[in-house]
Amino acid sequence: MIRTLLIPGLDGSPAPHWQQWWAAIDPTAKIVEQHSWSKPRPEAWLTEIAAATLLHPGSVLVGHSLGAIAVVRLLASWPQVKIAGAMLVAPAEPSKCSRIASFGPIPERSLNARVVVAASRNDPWMEQDQARRLADRWEADFIDMGDAGHINIASGHGPWPAGKALRDLLWPRNGSAARPGIRRTGSGLCKLKAHS
Repeated sequence: MIRTLLIPGLDGSPAPHWQQWWAAIDPTAKIVEQHSWSKPRPEAWLTEIAAATLLHPGSVLVGHSLGAIAVVRLLASWPQVKIAGAMLVAPAEPSKCSRIASFGPIPERSLNARVVVAASRNDPWMEQDQARRLADRWEADFIDMGDAGHINIASGHGPWPAGKALRDLLWPRNGSAARPGIRRTGSGLCKLKAHS
């Protein structure tokens, strides 16, 4: 049974990206494949993600970079999508790159879902202040990942088991659908940024 749908960013986050690791070691995780990783089109990407949620209702969506923005666009456009929650890791600002510009502007309203945004202080793809502001607009919990770069291979994140622990916080406890209540900055859950 698939419980985690992984949505990579531009160029598909190839191995040894942590999303590839998760898909390889967790039989309940699956990468949502796109027809074109290098020339992304919002309509095509959202259609693939929506189709995956129909096949695997109640999953947690884990989007990285452009994948995080695709998840936001999906939730803002199709509120009927049935998910357990969404984890948006190092969201990318579409205006930073012409190849992803068509994914902008980023929706800035409640996503009506349990959402966690994990963003670093030195991510070249989106300033943390913007990620924090968007998290507030989305009514999402925010995790300050410290100086973790784009939370990818280049910033030292291989398998990233701490990220899986963060994802696990989105699962309902005892049938409860309550929000996870993990809004933290500074210390606390920031320890989840471990690179191993």
